[in-house]
Amino acid sequence: MFEYKHYKESFDFIRKFVDSEIRKGIILGTGLSELVARIDIDHSIDYSDIPHFPLSTVESHKGKLIFGQLEGQDVVVMQGRFHFYEGYSMEEVAFGVRIMKLLGVSDLFISNVSGSLNPEYNIGDIMIIEDHINLLPGNPLIGKNLEEFGPRFPDMLNAYSPSLVMKAYEFAKSNNYPVRKGVYVSVMGPNLETPAEYKFLRTIGADAVGMSTIPEVIVARHADINVFGISIITDLGVAGKIKKVNVAEIIEVANNTQPKLTNIITHLLT
Repeated sequence: MFEYKHYKESFDFIRKFVDSEIRKGIILGTGLSELVARIDIDHSIDYSDIPHFPLSTVESHKGKLIFGQLEGQDVVVMQGRFHFYEGYSMEEVAFGVRIMKLLGVSDLFISNVSGSLNPEYNIGDIMIIEDHINLLPGNPLIGKNLEEFGPRFPDMLNAYSPSLVMKAYEFAKSNNYPVRKGVYVSVMGPNLETPAEYKFLRTIGADAVGMSTIPEVIVARHADINVFGISIITDLGVAGKIKKVNVAEIIEVANNTQPKLTNIITHLLT
């Protein structure tokens, strides 16, 4: 269980390199690191060097906290995230978001890859997250509430900023990107779902399924940070279209689609 002092110790270490407030934070998911190439980087800090910071163990997650300018905006970027299936607690999964809050972040942009549950979606589609369903076995806010970050019972109405959703959707449509708006559900993993599980998740109202994002969103909204979430559809969990997939195939789809995702995020910064 982390106390406020643990977050402050991480923050104080980062302050040796970065001494100004940063309003925009970005978390990059599997295979989504092209955005980093567009940043004028001031500092890149390995997670392993930051006190209390978890380490990324998943392929394609670099494990660096990057500071610089993107579209004229000061940004902090987590190049690599953490997952419950890696053995981390929910608090650890969302640790970086609270560090972003201490850095001054007011707008958080979160990306991931996910499997489609909606029969109208195709591989390579971009889904802007409008809402979510949390099926992870826990919540990062369980335990003592840290009043320094937010209230005991945060409200999750409009967890994803309606204005950012609208701005992103209009931009994507105007550029003829294959864009959708939908509900994201997060499950424990690391295995992919069975056909019966895909059917169940669709029945309860989800359009896409993944293994991340929601803990970070909960902690961000607890801390009154605006959130924008976006998924790349890398595989299909729809009856008649389900086939075996592997990480290499997922990363290939993400690599092919991420220029569009990167354009959407950079547009939202302006």
